[in-house]
Amino acid sequence: MNTSEIPALTEAELKLLQALVYQECGMHFDDRRTSFLQDRLQRRLKECQLDSFYSYYRLLISQPGKQELTRLVENLTVNETSFFRNKAQLDLFQHDVIDDMVRRKQEREDYSLRIWSAGCSTGQEPYTLAMLVADALSYHHLRTPQAFESPFPKPLVPPPWRVEILASDINYSVLSAAQEGSYLEHRMAGVDYGYRLRYFDKVGDRYAVKPSVKELVHFDFHNLKTEYLPQRNDIIFCRNVMMYFDEAEQKRLVEKFYRCLNPHGFLFVGHAESLLGLTNKFRMVHRNSGTAYQRVEVNA
Repeated sequence: MNTSEIPALTEAELKLLQALVYQECGMHFDDRRTSFLQDRLQRRLKECQLDSFYSYYRLLISQPGKQELTRLVENLTVNETSFFRNKAQLDLFQHDVIDDMVRRKQEREDYSLRIWSAGCSTGQEPYTLAMLVADALSYHHLRTPQAFESPFPKPLVPPPWRVEILASDINYSVLSAAQEGSYLEHRMAGVDYGYRLRYFDKVGDRYAVKPSVKELVHFDFHNLKTEYLPQRNDIIFCRNVMMYFDEAEQKRLVEKFYRCLNPHGFLFVGHAESLLGLTNKFRMVHRNSGTAYQRVEVNA
């Protein structure tokens, strides 16, 4: 095939490919986003040197085409992310949600915190959460000193607390970058001097997340379309991911998140996303422009 001549995508081919993507990962491309899908499909067709979109579809559903299907899905996700994104929401998380959770857990002598960042992209969100949790627990420790031996040097998370942040994405290449945890200056917008000093090492022209922060975060591949999702989370962040899904898939996903959360757990979605009309199993929590959703417990 002459790579400068890309064949036209027929309506039938488009429907087949839309259905395949939906079936694979739940992403729904309506009329507003069809041109974006077409553009990405044309790039992959050119890359695979195939002469028709139907041939490309046949490749995707074949056993040898599994890898290409993964590449296509990676090309369809827009990995826009930054440190400390949506400050009002993060303030709610650090000052209200963590405070509420720590108080309730302390009462029953449960000193573990488990947070899941779903759709973590290149890692800025889970690392931001790690820094905010470390700060919140240190502040809590100062206000209410525990009768626990404080080791030296002072750990990032004061004992007896244990923090686990699971960060997942459907895109292997962004997970690899996230795991590395090394960022150029232009990726550090929003990270003030104090945070840079405490939580990063300057290595050449890059900022490397300190090992003590990286130890709190575990990266893994997850497809939100499946049922095999991380359980027993206290807090889930899934921001700017649901907008890729249609309403039916959004409802299924919210139901999964409900099951993946511990009682009274919290769910954070994107600034432009809402659970309104999708479920009655969460109640909205709102403070100073920051919004979260708390799991509603049904009395047996």
